[in-house]
Amino acid sequence: MYSLSDFDFDLPAERIAQTPLPDRSASRLLHLDGTAIVDRQFADIVGLLAPGDLLVMNDTRVLKARFFGVKETGGNVEVLVERILDSRTVLAQVRASKSPKPGNRIRLADAFNVTAGERAGEFFTLVFDGDVFELIEAHGRLPLPPYIEHDADEFDETRYQTVYSREPGAVAAPTAGLHFDEALLAALKAKGVNFAYVTLHVGAGTFQPVRVEALAEHKMHTEWYTVPQETVDAVRAAKAAGRDIVAVGTTSLRALESASQSGELVAGSADTALFITPGYTFKTVSRLITNFHLPKSTLLMLVSAFAGYDAIRAAYAHAIASQYRFFSYGDAMLLTTDNK
Repeated sequence: MYSLSDFDFDLPAERIAQTPLPDRSASRLLHLDGTAIVDRQFADIVGLLAPGDLLVMNDTRVLKARFFGVKETGGNVEVLVERILDSRTVLAQVRASKSPKPGNRIRLADAFNVTAGERAGEFFTLVFDGDVFELIEAHGRLPLPPYIEHDADEFDETRYQTVYSREPGAVAAPTAGLHFDEALLAALKAKGVNFAYVTLHVGAGTFQPVRVEALAEHKMHTEWYTVPQETVDAVRAAKAAGRDIVAVGTTSLRALESASQSGELVAGSADTALFITPGYTFKTVSRLITNFHLPKSTLLMLVSAFAGYDAIRAAYAHAIASQYRFFSYGDAMLLTTDNK
């Protein structure tokens, strides 16, 4: 049994990518196959996939979910929308010297008002004066991860979205997908690689550290996902042909595996709190494209379950020594599961 400290590692601060490369597909790719580590470029992915393989991508779109505002009493407030509940209502993190009470009004971005509702655990219910999507897009700020030290600018607003994003609802990008540009997608398509999509709206909980040493005691954050029937059909066809199901990012993997808990992938939408740690048997995904993950994070545990704990430790040590760029704007890995 592994514990939290087994997933710690020392990462020099200069290895954390603060800005994206000018070209999406110019990142490096660490190819881990079993225990073999090969340094590649991300564009090499075309040669590493076979005709008939299925790439499954998360088409969520990042919301401009961060707001600064003031309470009726004059106190400053920072709001991070976590989830849209309906056209007028959201769940949000609210940072203030004193938490708002139900009925309190908050002025956001000096542009519109929201009304605080009941608390929902660590989040607050906020009711907007108008359409949530319109107000967020018009007045919000892109919520870059906490380890990125600059405020989002126009370049970030383009580069912190995948080129295939279409379903607004995330507060963090599915970052493995950031490496794909239109030319690379066209090259994959020309080779005969197939594409399918899921939607998982990444929540701010993805950046929350695990705070308990015993992993069984960790309460996993929930995220909403949907797997369309056409994706289920594409997965079944690829499997029947003996081809690989390649998840683009841990979010795509979590959606697919969450929808596969019966043993077979089924279409539908639900909340998932699936916590994947070493010992988990993967039911659908055979290969994974992913970025490098934070120490002690649930995502580091997930990739350790996928490719093997010792193999991931060795790969991360190699990546640090070889000066790979880490986290959301960093380089990528291609992994093959060791338990299928």
